[in-house]
Amino acid sequence: MTSLVPPHGGGDLKPLLLAGAALQAEIKRAQTLTRINVSSREAGDIIMMGIGGFTPLTGFMTRADWQGVCDGMKMTSGLFWPIPITLSTDNAAADGIKAGQDIALYDDERDEILATMTVSEKYAIDKAHECMQVYKTVDLEHPGVKMVMEQGDVNLAGSVKVLSLGGFPEEYGKQFLTPAETRAEFTKRGWSTIAAFQTRNPMHRSHEYLAKIAIEICDGVLIHSLLGKLKPGDIPAETRTRAIGTLIEKYFVNNTVIQAGYPLDMRYAGPREALLHALFRQNYGCSHLIVGRDHAGVGDYYGPFDAHHIFDEIPADALVTKPLKIDWTFWCHKCGGMASMKTCPHEAADRLLLSGTKLRKSLSEGTEVPDNFSRPEVLEILREYYGSLKDDEKVEVKLSGHSAK
Repeated sequence: MTSLVPPHGGGDLKPLLLAGAALQAEIKRAQTLTRINVSSREAGDIIMMGIGGFTPLTGFMTRADWQGVCDGMKMTSGLFWPIPITLSTDNAAADGIKAGQDIALYDDERDEILATMTVSEKYAIDKAHECMQVYKTVDLEHPGVKMVMEQGDVNLAGSVKVLSLGGFPEEYGKQFLTPAETRAEFTKRGWSTIAAFQTRNPMHRSHEYLAKIAIEICDGVLIHSLLGKLKPGDIPAETRTRAIGTLIEKYFVNNTVIQAGYPLDMRYAGPREALLHALFRQNYGCSHLIVGRDHAGVGDYYGPFDAHHIFDEIPADALVTKPLKIDWTFWCHKCGGMASMKTCPHEAADRLLLSGTKLRKSLSEGTEVPDNFSRPEVLEILREYYGSLKDDEKVEVKLSGHSAK
């Protein structure tokens, strides 16, 4: 009997990826179906359903579920869910599709059918309403808002059968672990309490400090990197993986950390995305989610600790996985090491605040990075990456919001 947290919803994992003869038969049948192109974000959602990361979802949400999730973070079944998981298309493509019809969900970038879906409903949404509820803004400069406002005008709901994991296992190898695989690995190691560390950046000293705080109170930490699409200027997964792997090898005790990745795109939804991160980490077997400053935020759309507060606003039984809320962390020159607002008595002038954006900006501009900002072995890997970029591949990194402080 496992001692790990149960999957979300209290049942078993529900991976929707077909296998064996059923998979081959459905792939053949999919070739005959009407194709609907999916976005990168939707492809990631399909793959998460395929591996059981979005347990217990069986497909894309209905209008009633969309409304319930937007307005109260609850589906019509009563299941807690913080962000709509929807599929959209344009009016022309939707015109010939009827309820009860089977369609093929096609990834144009990969020239591959990812899934089939039995359409249960076609509906329109108020995109601005979704943005205000989920992102707290309708500003098109917000990358999540831009994604929603640019999606098709018709949503399609229905159950899916997943046919492919979109090349993630082949591209990322052992780093791409499914919820069943992380749970098996935790059990093998004898871990029952695991903290997930969410990252879309290489880890600097503040990130390292957060992970080590979690190791003090949990059996281990899952450093869980986003493998889907980021915004321009972010560091690609391959480089992040190398940098984090080197950090683990050089600066963490053996058998305290597992590095893995997951296939979603960032939504940059701040507090609501923090809840989604906790939800699917519960499916991966994690008892806790590390929530630091401006979790899943972008710019200054959210307060630095809004993602802390939102966990206090949801029902106590909404999630089994709980947040490890950690205050501002920084290097203190007088303390001579990493500290937080709860442990350091010194003045702001004595503190070096660390952020992934600041690190990317310094590296992209070739300016000096303080020794106490990031480990030298990590900096070597990152400098190699930035040094390899051609001029037309470089993106200006701007400091804004909390990263500018």
